[in-house]
Amino acid sequence: MTIQDIMQVVPAYMLVLCRISSFVLVAPIFSSRSLPRTFKAGISVYISLLVFLTVGFDSPVPTDAAYIGAVLKEILAGLVIGYTATLFFTLIQTAGTLIDTQIGLGIANILDPISGISAPLFGNLKFMLMMLVFLSTNGHHYLLGAIMNSYKWLPLDNRFFQTIYEGRLTDFLVHTFADTFMLALQISAPLVVAMFVTDVGLGLLARTAPQYNVFVIGVPIKLLIGLTLIILLMPGFSTLFQIVFDRMFDALEKMFVIMKTT
Repeated sequence: MTIQDIMQVVPAYMLVLCRISSFVLVAPIFSSRSLPRTFKAGISVYISLLVFLTVGFDSPVPTDAAYIGAVLKEILAGLVIGYTATLFFTLIQTAGTLIDTQIGLGIANILDPISGISAPLFGNLKFMLMMLVFLSTNGHHYLLGAIMNSYKWLPLDNRFFQTIYEGRLTDFLVHTFADTFMLALQISAPLVVAMFVTDVGLGLLARTAPQYNVFVIGVPIKLLIGLTLIILLMPGFSTLFQIVFDRMFDALEKMFVIMKTT
């Protein structure tokens, strides 16, 4: 291998490493704080090597000042891909927050060891169940396959900044965020509606029987009804999570089409 080959191979591999490492930094499962940093760095280097050897790159890589712009493009592309996948995981915690607020557990947040932030009780429970279902169905393999296949749609000599300037990617991210929030509302709708009906019933009870202190009996009643509904709905969580995963991979495919270099 000559010096010219090394000067072409090493910069190209570093560009691949920039996209993969930035994806691992924000992607679900891989961005977990429970994973050691050495593992994240090692898997980034290993996947980058696989991508570089499997896909191969014939397009020339700039070695002048334009290389800095190429590095920024790859980092931003990896962050956008990982952020899009993360949106579909955070919607479960959003739904859990809505449920906890209605049941009366909004103040009883716990520290999520995965994300390192305060998370609602039922949101954290659903998030852990979602991760177990995702790992049991080899979803992390499909997620790695998505970032590896991104080079078929977005090669190193891409025009990612032009796509951002045209506004297509921004519109996609806004619509995806709105869709995930709407999906969170749909997931929490059964319990939110049940708690609303319970509040209406307690209000009628307070009007017809003022001797009952609804502020005392209302909290355990809402907790009992909420826990009962969650237990009844628990068997359908796997199907619900599968729908979320399908939406996530569909969104990633649509994003790749938008980012495709024409």
